[in-house]
Amino acid sequence: MTAPTDHPPIQPPRIGVLLINLGTPDAPEPGAVRRYLAEFLTDPRVIEIPPWLWRPILHGIVLRTRPAKSAHAYRQVWTEEGSPLAAITRRQAQALQQLLGDVVVVDHAMRYGNPGIAGAIERMTAAGCSRILAVPLYPQYCAATTASANDALFAAVASMRRQPALRTLPPYHDDPHYIDALRESLTRQLATLDFGPQRLLLSFHGMPQRTLELGDPYHCHCQKTARLLGDALGRPVDVAFQSRFGRAKWLQPATDATLAAYPSQGVQRIAIAAPGFSADCLETLEELGIRGRDSFLAAGGTHFARLDCLNDSPTGMTMLEQLVTRELEGWRSPT
Repeated sequence: MTAPTDHPPIQPPRIGVLLINLGTPDAPEPGAVRRYLAEFLTDPRVIEIPPWLWRPILHGIVLRTRPAKSAHAYRQVWTEEGSPLAAITRRQAQALQQLLGDVVVVDHAMRYGNPGIAGAIERMTAAGCSRILAVPLYPQYCAATTASANDALFAAVASMRRQPALRTLPPYHDDPHYIDALRESLTRQLATLDFGPQRLLLSFHGMPQRTLELGDPYHCHCQKTARLLGDALGRPVDVAFQSRFGRAKWLQPATDATLAAYPSQGVQRIAIAAPGFSADCLETLEELGIRGRDSFLAAGGTHFARLDCLNDSPTGMTMLEQLVTRELEGWRSPT
């Protein structure tokens, strides 16, 4: 039986892989930052405060004062390719496409800002992707990151007449491929330093203490990553949490306080890494690499090194290929 002449065209079925990262403003300007923050800070996964209480604070204080300050920080790390996070995530998608081959369609999206998740799903289904693996690029699970990305993914297909089959990459905080990639990357970078760090500080993004009390596994995932990585490196590591916001109690110890206290403890040479970030971004390049360095040196430190994230390095991309290939089992024919 032949299809009727007015039947909509149907693409041959393909498999899609969608890399998802947090997001970034379109430009290092207050207006662009304000739009980005307005989307980010109205996500109920991120701000777990009743809207009637939070919205006046957001629009009356935060969005009036924070965009200019954040835009100044973004300008210090902006590149010819744009935001470092956007540029690196784009390169990760391109590199993964090369590794997986044409049988798989690889795209990338941001939870907040551009390119958005809904648009990526539209592109992928238009290209014939009937099965899509979503890859939130957060090794440690957190409701404010992993769950929020999955929320947006599910919302994007909720109104579709013909939905693709979906899989989501689980957290990989203790995956041997991830730990080994971190070990290899940090060992290589430490070997290039012209000084021996007395401490290796692992800085993870902070979350309110309340999230731990409510059962979010994020804090435990960070601690396990640090323990496994320290064992793999054969050296002790310190753990701290950065990017505090607001007056609520956050996970401790705080990265900025830890850096400022090191010299008084006789620690004058340190290296700092951010294993919870899949790509270097404002939080690693500006918060750690600029403000963190200044704080440490001002307190009496003498040597400071910020180590790169895995980014689109060969080590990082091999790890990502291994994780994705495993999750595609049963979808992708053996080669």
